[in-house]
Amino acid sequence: MSAQDIHSCPFILLFFFILLSGKVVVGDSLDTDKKVLLDLKTYLDNKTLADRGGYISWNTESFNPCEWKGISCSASRRVVGIDLSQSDLNGEIFKNFSQLTELTYLDLSQNTLFGEIPEDLRLCQKLVHLNLSHNILDGKLNLTGLTSLHTLDLSNNRFYGELGLNFPAICDNLVTFNISGNNLTGGIDNCFHQCVKLQYLDLSTNNLSGSMWMEFARLREFSVAENNLSGTIPLEAFPGNCSLEQLDLSQNGFVGEAPKGVANCKNLSILCLSNNNFTGVIPFEIGSISGLKALYLGNNGFSREIPETLLNLTNLVFLDLSRNHFGGDIQDIFGKFKQVSFLLLHSNNYTGGLISSGILKLPNVWRLDLSYNNFSGPLPVEISQMSSLKFLMLSYNQFNGSIPPEFGNMVGLQALDLSFNNLSGPIPPSLGNLNSLLWLMLADNYLTGEIPPDLGNCSSMLWLNLANNKLSGNLPPELSKIGKNAMATFESNRQNYRMVAGSGECLAMKRWIPADYPPFSFVYSILTRKNCRGLWDKLLKGYGIFPFCTPDSSIRIPQISGYVQLSSNQLSGEIPSSIGTMVNFSMLHLGFNNFSGKFPPEMGSIPLVVLNMTRNKFSGEIPLAIGNMKCLMSLDLSYNNFSGAFPTSLNKLAELNKFNIS
Repeated sequence: MSAQDIHSCPFILLFFFILLSGKVVVGDSLDTDKKVLLDLKTYLDNKTLADRGGYISWNTESFNPCEWKGISCSASRRVVGIDLSQSDLNGEIFKNFSQLTELTYLDLSQNTLFGEIPEDLRLCQKLVHLNLSHNILDGKLNLTGLTSLHTLDLSNNRFYGELGLNFPAICDNLVTFNISGNNLTGGIDNCFHQCVKLQYLDLSTNNLSGSMWMEFARLREFSVAENNLSGTIPLEAFPGNCSLEQLDLSQNGFVGEAPKGVANCKNLSILCLSNNNFTGVIPFEIGSISGLKALYLGNNGFSREIPETLLNLTNLVFLDLSRNHFGGDIQDIFGKFKQVSFLLLHSNNYTGGLISSGILKLPNVWRLDLSYNNFSGPLPVEISQMSSLKFLMLSYNQFNGSIPPEFGNMVGLQALDLSFNNLSGPIPPSLGNLNSLLWLMLADNYLTGEIPPDLGNCSSMLWLNLANNKLSGNLPPELSKIGKNAMATFESNRQNYRMVAGSGECLAMKRWIPADYPPFSFVYSILTRKNCRGLWDKLLKGYGIFPFCTPDSSIRIPQISGYVQLSSNQLSGEIPSSIGTMVNFSMLHLGFNNFSGKFPPEMGSIPLVVLNMTRNKFSGEIPLAIGNMKCLMSLDLSYNNFSGAFPTSLNKLAELNKFNIS
């Protein structure tokens, strides 16, 4: 045997050892990638009940994994990307992703994955993009080893602990990092110094504390909203080369004067300083940020003077100065913001009327929110001339007199909220002209007369609240036609509603979607400014927030569903049979009136979740048709004159958890 043969023996033996042990390098070909994916499919089949994900067709429609739904391959025919977002995945994360040795992209977002991030995932050292957002993952965050990450989104989970373990370990290539909506604690002032490529950082809606990281001005977008950070924001935090385009410091404990240095950020388009303890004058320097589109200064302690320099912000679309304890007459300067589309001055202490300020002549206002103030006197007819208005919120004031019939001329109006005032007289029939109206909120006034049948022409109206007035007469059959076709309004919003709202959504939603509405009530305790904004945006565009029943079925699909609130009035007569056509509604409150007659069996056709008919004069038997309301969760028939036996069909109401027939 030659010396060359002798030297090659160890390599031959090693080769045979690898073959015998079966430990060939895993994931070195498309075939081995395919095997890992089929293992993943089997794992998901065992964990997931819905089987809605695209992975269920893997290896059936094609044997080539590069053609499978959610899978992407490189030019060299290796699996490099997996997208299983919104696939109804359940259980823990698959623990063999690291066997896909070329994997660079992994998206498992918007599922119900739980547990900790497995150690195996940290071995995927080529991962560039990782998105695990909108799951219920928890545990302390540990991503050490993922040094190639460019984009990391872990938002809306339940991670806890401090960030420090991961930084600077995963800093080298990180450009985008979103960890918002978790339970992280500790400070941030020493975490990101070495993340020199970082451009987009969202740490909002956690429990972070301590002082601010002072190098944030080198980023393009930075948010620490809804945390427990404190201290002042010094001038030196904003150097002359500030590259910020969006800055959100809202809902923390920052004190002192608002940072004047922000004027160095010439590319800034969104500035949010709301919900802090800033005091003193609003910095006039902000008026030099020519590209600013949205300015949020609400819920602070700013002085009443509004700097004239803000009028230089010709691109300003959104102006929020709510909750600043401004009193007296509304400032004249607001009548000069001709460019503004969203003007929010709710929750101040304004008194008097609206005409002198000039705001009723603003040509571009979409949303005017003056609720929670002390405005008084009659509602100005001049409001009806604001042709651009889509959302008018004047609730929780002291307006009196009647609702001007001219309000029916605002054909573009989508929300009219006049609730909690001292209004009297009838509901103008002219409101039936508002074909785009989604919300009509007139509750808690002193309105009298009958419900005008003309309201039935409001084909988009899904949310109607007339509770706690003095309305009388019968329920007009025409009212059953509301909400028949809201899609035209929703489609318009999808095309034209570009600026996401940013203040007052939680207030409006809690007022407009009642807490005793079971699909929504559990959300009350976890509402944050950020998710209120997201829910609001979905509502306006007609995207389903919660799964609702379809008529005559217990199958739930995400869809928009409305309600009718007529409780605590003096309405009387029988419920018209046409009520059974209101299939786009899931809550009906008729309680505390003088309705009489039988329980209309046609009501069984409505996919109701809540039905309240308490304290009326209904009589006769409860119809068998009530069993068709398969998703009914709350039923109150108490204090009426019903008789006969309980219908056996009540046994079909498997989800009923609140039933009152006392």
